[in-house]
Amino acid sequence: MKKWTRNLLTGLAAFTLAIGGTACSSGKSDSSSAKPDGTTATKTAEQATKAPEGKKVKLEYWHTYSDAEEKILVEQIKPLFEKEHPNIELNLTRMPTEGLKQQVIAGVSGGAAPDLMRMDIVWVPEFAKMGALQELSARSDFNDVRSTLFDGSMETNYYNGKYYGLPVNTNTKIALWNKKLLQDAGLSEPPKTIDEMVAAARTLKGKGIGKGYIGLSGTSIWSMAPYFWSLGGVYTNEDYTKAEGFLNGPASVKALETIVGWQKEGLIIPTALGGEPGVWDGFNTDEYMMIDDGPWFYSILMNDDDKSRDPLDYAIRTTFPAGVGGSHSVIGGEDLVMFAGSKHPEEAWTFMKWMMTKEPQILMAQTGLIPTNKDAASDPKVQATPFIKEFTDQLNTALPRTPIAAYGEMEDIVNKAFEKALRGEGKPKAVLDEAAKAVETVMHQN
Repeated sequence: MKKWTRNLLTGLAAFTLAIGGTACSSGKSDSSSAKPDGTTATKTAEQATKAPEGKKVKLEYWHTYSDAEEKILVEQIKPLFEKEHPNIELNLTRMPTEGLKQQVIAGVSGGAAPDLMRMDIVWVPEFAKMGALQELSARSDFNDVRSTLFDGSMETNYYNGKYYGLPVNTNTKIALWNKKLLQDAGLSEPPKTIDEMVAAARTLKGKGIGKGYIGLSGTSIWSMAPYFWSLGGVYTNEDYTKAEGFLNGPASVKALETIVGWQKEGLIIPTALGGEPGVWDGFNTDEYMMIDDGPWFYSILMNDDDKSRDPLDYAIRTTFPAGVGGSHSVIGGEDLVMFAGSKHPEEAWTFMKWMMTKEPQILMAQTGLIPTNKDAASDPKVQATPFIKEFTDQLNTALPRTPIAAYGEMEDIVNKAFEKALRGEGKPKAVLDEAAKAVETVMHQN
């Protein structure tokens, strides 16, 4: 049997590089660009965007699309946009993912950043804090664009009360249920609530069927968040400025206590603390009742030449079972940002807005990327993908990982607290008190 391993969330190194100066374009007469020495250069909109007579404005766009995605970008997106906007030319550069963050920081500090970039969603607040990105929320038509997009995906561009990007594609995780084990539990359909999920897990465990039941695959925020949120837990207050009293508040403590209780009962799959079999292996061999994963579970396994059966047959899809906090999952994906030093902010904004519209979003969805435009996500062409509906449904209540500049540090703190609690090395209240205090510190560091 092929062994499947997926590292769903790579830890990001924490950078403390401070880049002086801030800049934004608000649709007014001035636009500012950050210089390496920390000062700003102010230009009129005409000076910033006007190309030499008879020449097109060329926009530099860095991206990390895959081979299939880049093909759509180059052969369909670029010609369509340039046909509709003959005064603008897109210069597309595919960037290597290894060392990319350092390369972007170097580009910003050296004045060599592009106009636009498709950026990992958890990087946006950090680069916004550096002064490296143009604020978009001050633009007069920003709210018109925002209203067409999923709220949770939009929140990944938030920093300190403002927005610095637009979600160009998104993803989330949903609950996947093993058809055979549900039948063994006496169920004709998947659990709709967390209480029903736990009851099914206890039934199977009591019968000695299976090796794991609740599909919590690890102790990272990416793994824990759907369960933690759905049980009523929170990481910060609503504007992401305070952790104490929230991460360690009564609802969060109770949520973690519940998850720790599942672990003590032996209901959580062993993968959560590094055990075997792996998530996909245990699920595909009818040993795990439920797991959570993204659309790649289907797109990869359905195209596997060695597959022994179709995942559409044995993996039943639903949104996350609802708890006292509702049904929530975690948002992944990429955001489209404009750098503060862009020489053509108006044309760059034109392209950004266009990429959020229905037609280009549907074109990119051919590769399996989930649109952030709500109309595009519900379009029959997108919904025709046999496994996509539940993911787009989940996006209506999916939430972002905390959009703060120090997210990498926060993630490390919270991950360690969760692991300590699940291993029985600390009480949930104690580990969350300690974590909340540490997160509060990094949230407000200079």
